[in-house]
Amino acid sequence: MHRFSFIIPAMKLSVIIPVFNEVGSIREIVRRVQKTRLPNEIIIVDDGSTDGTRNLLAELEGKRGVRVILHEKNQGKGAAVRSGLGAARGDVILIQDADLEYDPRDYPALLKPIEEGLADVVYGSRFLGGPRRVTMFWHMVANQLLTFATNLLYDTILSDMETGYKVFRREVLEGVTLRARRFDFEPEFTAKMLKRKVRIFEVPISFNPRDYSAGKKIKLKDAFEAVWTLIKYRFVD
Repeated sequence: MHRFSFIIPAMKLSVIIPVFNEVGSIREIVRRVQKTRLPNEIIIVDDGSTDGTRNLLAELEGKRGVRVILHEKNQGKGAAVRSGLGAARGDVILIQDADLEYDPRDYPALLKPIEEGLADVVYGSRFLGGPRRVTMFWHMVANQLLTFATNLLYDTILSDMETGYKVFRREVLEGVTLRARRFDFEPEFTAKMLKRKVRIFEVPISFNPRDYSAGKKIKLKDAFEAVWTLIKYRFVD
């Protein structure tokens, strides 16, 4: 019998969507998430948008499981995710970016290792052979270097540490303090999960990256911050 198989029938899914200035995509990503018919709740955390996103969120609030949290000023993706985690009620939590790079049709594959009792955390990997748009070579190289640093520091074999698709059982956060405010959420969460020796699975996902002209927000300085975060949490909690 799998370790957690007895909880599967009652499993409830919370999807957290951190948002900052995504007026062109927020309605569509919510539609795609709802179309899966899998989440029990969709928590949208607006991180101080100024482009009209908030007007759309006011229309979505309360419809088909949508809950909206508003930050008065921009604090960063990590801060938005942490606000969502504080409000989530599900047994399993999935983080969904709002920019249409990640496809909610991958939810069944992401959830399967948890449903089968094989994993506590699942990463959707962009580098395991799933369909993807061909673009942004140097961005890919940076991602792979950060993943290599993770594997070296924590003695693991991840293929995509920086993926935006992270799914996990709520219990893995018990006793864990997350401090990330910006894009350092990915390395901090990964470091702390690896140090706790939780069971992490990766599954291939599709990926349709946008470039900087289309509004991509992560920058080179975030890569340096990720390296520092990986090193720091290797030795401290």
